[in-house]
Amino acid sequence: MRVIITGTVLVLALLQGGCAFEPVQPWEKDLLAKRAMQLDGYPIDQYLDDHIYYSKEGSSGGQAVGGGGCGCN
Repeated sequence: MRVIITGTVLVLALLQGGCAFEPVQPWEKDLLAKRAMQLDGYPIDQYLDDHIYYSKEGSSGGQAVGGGGCGCN
């Protein structure tokens, strides 16, 4: 029983070492800081996607556009 507990503790200690936190340096963040890498990188694309979605859905118009989902403005 003691061998099983010791083995379990050793395995957990080894696995714990893989979870070490290593801070990211500023020069390693350069690609993630680009506008295209953000969730809403290009606002005009998001606007057009929303407009197409709401037009096809038929429930409401696009963002800040009058009329219904049928396309009649």
